[in-house]
Amino acid sequence: MVKRLAARQAHPITLDVPNDLLKTALAHHQAGRLPEAEAVYRQILDAHPDSADAWHWLGVIGQQTGQPEQAVKLISRALSLRPNYAEAHYNLGFAYQTGRQWDKALHCFQQAILLKPDFAEAYCSLANTLKALGRLEEAALRYRQAISFKLSYTDAHNNLGNTLRLLGQYDEALACFRNALHFKPDAVDSLNNMGVTLQEQKHYQAAGEYFIRVLQIKPDHTQAHNNLGGVLQALGRIDEAIASFERALAIDPGLAGAHNNLGLLYRKRGKQAEALKHFQQALAINPEFAEASYNYHDVQLNCCYWENYDRHVQHINQAVHTGLGRYLPFAFLAVAKSPAHALTCARLYAAEFYPPAKIPLWNGTIYQHPRIRVAYLSADYHNHATAYLMAGLFEKHDRSRFEITAVSFGPPSEGDMRQRLLQAFERFADVRDFSDHQVAMLLREWEIDIAVDLKGYTTEGRPGILAYRPAPIQINYLGYPGSMGCDYLDYIIADRYVLPDSDRPFYTEKVILMPDTYQVNDDQRRIAEHTPSRGEMNLPETGFIFSCFNNNYKINPPLFDVWMRLLRQTDGSVLWLFQNNPLVAANLRQEAQNRGVDPRRLIFAPAVVLDRHLARIQLADLFLDTLPYNAHTTASDALWAGLPVLTCVGESFPGRVAASLLRAIDLPELITENLADYEALALQLATQPERYRQIREKLAQNRLQTPLFDTDRFRRHLESAYQSIYQRQQQGLPPEDFAVPAV
Repeated sequence: MVKRLAARQAHPITLDVPNDLLKTALAHHQAGRLPEAEAVYRQILDAHPDSADAWHWLGVIGQQTGQPEQAVKLISRALSLRPNYAEAHYNLGFAYQTGRQWDKALHCFQQAILLKPDFAEAYCSLANTLKALGRLEEAALRYRQAISFKLSYTDAHNNLGNTLRLLGQYDEALACFRNALHFKPDAVDSLNNMGVTLQEQKHYQAAGEYFIRVLQIKPDHTQAHNNLGGVLQALGRIDEAIASFERALAIDPGLAGAHNNLGLLYRKRGKQAEALKHFQQALAINPEFAEASYNYHDVQLNCCYWENYDRHVQHINQAVHTGLGRYLPFAFLAVAKSPAHALTCARLYAAEFYPPAKIPLWNGTIYQHPRIRVAYLSADYHNHATAYLMAGLFEKHDRSRFEITAVSFGPPSEGDMRQRLLQAFERFADVRDFSDHQVAMLLREWEIDIAVDLKGYTTEGRPGILAYRPAPIQINYLGYPGSMGCDYLDYIIADRYVLPDSDRPFYTEKVILMPDTYQVNDDQRRIAEHTPSRGEMNLPETGFIFSCFNNNYKINPPLFDVWMRLLRQTDGSVLWLFQNNPLVAANLRQEAQNRGVDPRRLIFAPAVVLDRHLARIQLADLFLDTLPYNAHTTASDALWAGLPVLTCVGESFPGRVAASLLRAIDLPELITENLADYEALALQLATQPERYRQIREKLAQNRLQTPLFDTDRFRRHLESAYQSIYQRQQQGLPPEDFAVPAV
């Protein structure tokens, strides 16, 4: 969501020279008749070239007409004639501020204040400059000083509110906006900012009422339309949200944020073509719009639309490497060139959107609990991959030693999985309508010892909760396969395969190495009793079935080249793929045809409930993994259903997961180190029936006799890790890397 929080500047005009001609010029100036004012100022200078007032106000006109360099030149001339001219120092600072010359602007505003200590506007502009530099506490102090000299200064109240909002001091921010509205009840900027602050706290109904008030006063307020659309979206009123964004664009077609928001809604509704169009328009308006850029690329990947793929991937990596791009780290993992790039992306994103709280909620208190209190934070307590993997762990936790809490900020659900999870926890807290700060306060109130973030930067993740540091130990686990790039996540749970020693420099967290695999699995996952026939799945009755049920964004041109060569070399074979959206089939079939493969040899499977999916994938012969982002839950699904998974090891965590799983089920022979070996082994398995039979039989034998699907073994190891890090924290020791011993 793109929101505008207005910050106004003032140009105080004084009559400090008793000159009739100057009075005439200033009268024109105050009335907005700038050409007439300029003409009179120049007339004054023709007769009195040493008139500091005329040079000053002529410079102000330069600033007002979009010529800051001219303004600097003219106002500097005024100051050379009258160095103690406070208003000129102020307006020179404003000209520097417009040109983003922040240090010079600061100096000018400070000079204005030295000369005129009660100069409220200079304090406010000094604060605006400090805010632009990220010096928020200093800015807040200066806004307060401006208000102390001019109590009714609505812009200062408003801007102080914005600054406190950025500092996470929401109640104080709302009080500031109320103060501004006390002096100016129809101040649309303050009304809009009240709505924005309430929206960020997830008080959507109240926020919407403020945006509606803005629109009653100013029906063409584009940002209020845009922000109201965001509120309606959060309330699930999607048609109204779309209409609100469209009204914003009808007023201002150049509002890149509204295009981006519309794109997100169309993407959510599965209308990928419309989503692409709006993301493209957002980027045409603002080529540096990072969110629209990664949204556009994300839709491209999800649709397998590969036009200019290599150039776009290179552009994104370069933007991240140089610090110019703020891409969603999870989306970036699918195209990251290296773990170093992934860490840079996470660091940039965390610093901008989820900085650590200035005052942590947990202040170093050593809790003394009879049981270790563990909270799992997730939006996925329903029919979701995370729940499929973790439900058994939640149920098996040792309640004599651990008190387990679910912190749920995902959608409401009445399904079987939700009901199972409600029974698995001692406390199940639905906090979807709470702000990040409110959730963090709950964790602190409950004295949680270990908070485990199961989402990270994935869809619906809320890293801002742990940014408040509500718990003494905070862990990144499972959802986001990489470093969060921030100091308030103490540990990441991994294993020696997904996170080898060579990658350790690219993690800000300390590493907990599990002995088998980092990925938990639920050994109670049900496979539907009915296994469909090939015909029911639109598969040919004979021939080798290559398959990949990964999300479509993980497929890319180099990998698809390999797959198409396999089809060409294996008579009668087909490729069975998951279809994430309607555009995928058309795009991939066209890509197949471009590579000389009959498009009909690509068969697409829609989403179905898990037990039916596990039953149907038993029809496939070989699961072809993706690179650089492997199968994760989908690899476990395949192995649980008895389907061999062939993988190629990538350079970073997301590209090493399938190898970790295969080692845990003792099938290292299905791990390859490069795409050439991957292709050769796939071809051998498809054309050498005896070798293939041996692999399938070994998988069936190992399925319940190796660590991968031993939920209780994983539980023992994880609880051992929790016990170790808890004891370390109790002793006042900092986090450190360690390996969990196998038990």
